Amino acid sequence: MKLMVSVKRVVDYNVRIQVKPDGSGVVTDGVKMSMNPFDEIAMEEALRIKEAGNAEEIIAVTIGEQKAQEQLRTALAMGADRAIHVEVDEDIQPLTAARVLKALADKEQPGMVLLGKQAIDDDQGQTGQMLAALWDRPQATFASKVDLDGQKAKVTREVDAGLETIEVDLPAVVTTDLRLNEPRYVKLPDIMKAKKKPIDTTSLADLGVEAAPGLKVTNTAPPPERQGGKKVESVDELVSELKNRGLI
Repeated sequence: MKLMVSVKRVVDYNVRIQVKPDGSGVVTDGVKMSMNPFDEIAMEEALRIKEAGNAEEIIAVTIGEQKAQEQLRTALAMGADRAIHVEVDEDIQPLTAARVLKALADKEQPGMVLLGKQAIDDDQGQTGQMLAALWDRPQATFASKVDLDGQKAKVTREVDAGLETIEVDLPAVVTTDLRLNEPRYVKLPDIMKAKKKPIDTTSLADLGVEAAPGLKVTNTAPPPERQGGKKVESVDELVSELKNRGLI
């Protein structure tokens, strides 16, 4: 069985985001970029499935500019067997990403497509669900545990009320949550080996995918600065202050 894992290039989660002076977006020049943390968890889960003898090949996929190959190299260093780069210069909407993954799934015929439940740059969390709909396959989102049994997968999901466990037939789409696993540390020898692994480059046109019309960002602004707090000496003073501020 093949496993296909989607990874996205995002600003590293340790970086403090700065908005451009003209409000056209966030500053990315000279900023550390990394693999989306949720996608890193998806890659780790694919590696564990393969190591358990339930898969033979892992294919890492990314959609984005030329520099996104850095994240594919990270995926290869983690243990992916090969990588596919769908080179696109403009920002990609979730529906376009889902169409790309569907085209690749038709070509590669994976037993499972894994991706993070959301990306930390836009927090939209739509691509996995859209892919399942386009591919007409079952979906198991927000996975915190995945167990394979032949042509079925039992997935524990994190929902508002707690946890629920569902069983889906394979092939299926699985989106990963934070508590699914802890990604492995990439060692220097693996990084060096990853430089020799193949990356296939393609485009939307090659895949027969048309970019979907989507949202247009008109302005970006930082959150308002937090106001300083105020200490009160008694409950009566607290109630009075809340009334003055129109909070009660």
